[in-house]
Amino acid sequence: MEIKKTLKENTGLFILLVITSFCAVICALLPPLVLSKIVDSLIGGKNPGMSLIAAYFAFNIFTGLFESGRERFLTVFGQKITHNLRSALMDKYTRLDSAVLNSQEPGAIVSRFIGDVDTVEKLFTSGIISMAADACKIISIFVIIWFENTGLAIILIFLIPLIFFFARFVQKRMLKAQISNRVAVGRSSGLVPETLKNIRTIHNLGKEEYMTGRYEKCVVDGYVALDKTQFYDSVYSPVILVINAIVVAVVMLLSATGDVKVLLLFGMTPGTAVAVMNYIAQIFNPIEELGMEIQTIQSAVAGVKRIEEFMALPEMEISAVGDVKECEGPFLSLRDVTFAYEEGKNVLENYNLSVGRGERVTIAGRTGIGKSTTFKLILGLYRPQSGEILIGGRTPESIPDNEKRKVYGYVEQSFKIVPGTIRDQITLYDEAISTDQVEKATKLVGLHEDILKLDEGYDTECTQEIFSQGQWQLLSIARAICCNPRLLLLDEITANLDVETEKRVMAALDKSMEGRTVVSISHRTDLSF
Repeated sequence: MEIKKTLKENTGLFILLVITSFCAVICALLPPLVLSKIVDSLIGGKNPGMSLIAAYFAFNIFTGLFESGRERFLTVFGQKITHNLRSALMDKYTRLDSAVLNSQEPGAIVSRFIGDVDTVEKLFTSGIISMAADACKIISIFVIIWFENTGLAIILIFLIPLIFFFARFVQKRMLKAQISNRVAVGRSSGLVPETLKNIRTIHNLGKEEYMTGRYEKCVVDGYVALDKTQFYDSVYSPVILVINAIVVAVVMLLSATGDVKVLLLFGMTPGTAVAVMNYIAQIFNPIEELGMEIQTIQSAVAGVKRIEEFMALPEMEISAVGDVKECEGPFLSLRDVTFAYEEGKNVLENYNLSVGRGERVTIAGRTGIGKSTTFKLILGLYRPQSGEILIGGRTPESIPDNEKRKVYGYVEQSFKIVPGTIRDQITLYDEAISTDQVEKATKLVGLHEDILKLDEGYDTECTQEIFSQGQWQLLSIARAICCNPRLLLLDEITANLDVETEKRVMAALDKSMEGRTVVSISHRTDLSF
């Protein structure tokens, strides 16, 4: 998978990450030991020497440097994983079978690119590496305490699991409350535009109190969930601080007794006592972090599975790249085509359509007879359950993406703006389309002069206000014909136009259709192309 690929490509970075993590743990353990020797020397009336003092400050500085380096390497490594995963997902997305792609929920696809990839990134940035570092820190502190104060180590053997399970108990409930709060906030946020959009209906039906009640419930649910989150957050820290204080107090009291048997387990010098208190304070934080890291790893595993499911989706079959064949017979044909979106509900059944080269055909009729479905099948967005569709002797799915705009152009009812300039609207970021092709298309539809009147001409950033509805439709025709396609598909393109604008668009279409095979959709039986 891409994670393994990233690890292989960044072996040096991963080794540096492991080294800095290991060194950060080691350096964090040394200052208390050095401080212990300094305190014992001072109490014994000896000069600890500048070397010990310098070592104490040096280890603290190195700890900070190694931790900073680890975080930097984690960030870089995480970003590389994110980049590789999203690149692989996008590559897969462009190769998906059209029918499979159309069966995917847009929100589900977006969640793969954003949510699932982010969880995999956290698997490394705040998951496996951090968990390994925290586990090493806990074990190392425990080993040091075992040799410095065996009694305290025995206490920690029983105490650490209890603290860990308490931390997990609190974290799970905090997470549940946070999710509930996000759901409530999302509902209330969606309710506001819904209410505003339907405000007249609400007034007419007298449903003001009902909508107010729905909104209040969302707000109350969010408040209750947030209150739970704050409660658990406020409980955890005091409990840990109290446990910390109790452990320190018990150990100090036992180490101060005169009982020889007790001192065998808890006896220690003042310097050791300082070190032990420092280690006790250090051990609780990584225990808490371990719980969060386990949660992160669990989420990441689910994200990995979802990404793998997406990567396993079937891809479209691509034949050798080539132009549409000059074969005998009709240029476009649908032979005994049967298609259904749902099993048992055929939209088309044994449907036949034959269109010769240069011929113009209009598919007219009421809504629901399969006009738009026919276009989707011709475009290769869906495959028929039975029958055959041929364009110049080839099936739609066998035509490579980089050849499709040379085969057919598609004009919809309304123009779909993409981010970018007017030129980008026509080329759709295809660098192979030249300026001459763009201008030839706009001149043919009569839009070239209108574009030149704009301050930046073809480099003008597109916004809805720069063109009228008719001009947008002309731009849509220019987009469709700029690669000089052999087949032109027109989908109710005059449905939303007034009479005068329709005349202008029809005049542009008449020029654009010359020498092309044209199939159009219309609800109007009096309109043909």
